[in-house]
Amino acid sequence: MTWESLLAYCLAKPGAWQDEPWEGDVVAKVGAKIFAFLGSGDAPSVGLKCGASREAADEWLARYPDDASVMAYIGRSGWNTLRIGGAIPEDELLEAIDASYSAIVSKLPKKDRP
Repeated sequence: MTWESLLAYCLAKPGAWQDEPWEGDVVAKVGAKIFAFLGSGDAPSVGLKCGASREAADEWLARYPDDASVMAYIGRSGWNTLRIGGAIPEDELLEAIDASYSAIVSKLPKKDRP
């Protein structure tokens, strides 16, 4: 799986759109909220909401210690960075994107949900 195909998968979600809130750092948003941090594509990884709590997101760290890490600044809220092209199977990456998207959509006001 490539960075470009991961971005395309994110943007195919209902109501998803691409933004660049920091120069060179691409994110996928639904409504006004980020559900995937894709960066610049230089480092093949994606930042996702991997659990409702840090404890739930830690399951990724236990299963994939070399390919999952706590995201800086927002990791305490259940966000992890998952490496693309490592030990994490492609279908699990796509499921993680789906879960992150669903978690963010569920927190949007009903009028803003796709």
